[in-house]
Amino acid sequence: MDKDVPLVVPEVNPEEIPNNHGIIANPNCSTIQAVIPLKALDDKYKIKRIVYSTYQAVSGAGQEGVNDLKNGLEGLAPKKFPYQIVNNCIPHIDKFDSNGYTFEEEKMINETRKILKNPDLKITATTVRVPVENSHSESINVEFEKNFDLKELKNVLENTNGVIVQDDIENNIYPLATNATGHDESFVGRIRRDYSVESGINFWCVSDNIRKGAASNAVQIIQKLIELDNQ
Repeated sequence: MDKDVPLVVPEVNPEEIPNNHGIIANPNCSTIQAVIPLKALDDKYKIKRIVYSTYQAVSGAGQEGVNDLKNGLEGLAPKKFPYQIVNNCIPHIDKFDSNGYTFEEEKMINETRKILKNPDLKITATTVRVPVENSHSESINVEFEKNFDLKELKNVLENTNGVIVQDDIENNIYPLATNATGHDESFVGRIRRDYSVESGINFWCVSDNIRKGAASNAVQIIQKLIELDNQ
């Protein structure tokens, strides 16, 4: 991650686009979907700490990952993953660093800090590959510096560009990978207070890693560039 290359999610930090020197970077797919709701919450309540636990689809590993899932259902050995992905959750995405974290986990930590413009933000992450074809799911725990009213917090998310809140537990409504696939938004639900800290929440976040996590985010950056050139 080059400090001189803007890392952009258009709903979050479009002001960074003009600061490029010929290159604008797409963040990691798992980071993109998370920072959209997190930026809105950070603006309102000031984030103190984030704990990421991801459940990432095989499409994030490319066609070979999808093939491993489909072939595994036929009893064939994996070619992309170190173990069969069928009936397994593999807590290993990308290579391991000497500190025990994977590069995927370190990317989420460092990219979130850069995008939220808080290099000292406390973040930890565990990233897991799961037997889902498309759309990443994430459990996100957030601790705030400020107190909050839960109803108000949900309203903040409901009015955030790029976020769709699906949070009706009485009717079993919450984000699912099958529903997020084919869309560009981050779907957020299971929003609830974390009673283990003074001011914290848990929420579930799901997004199409192929669309918003890759292609759509790049297209949106280009659209913003065109808008700026026409001003």
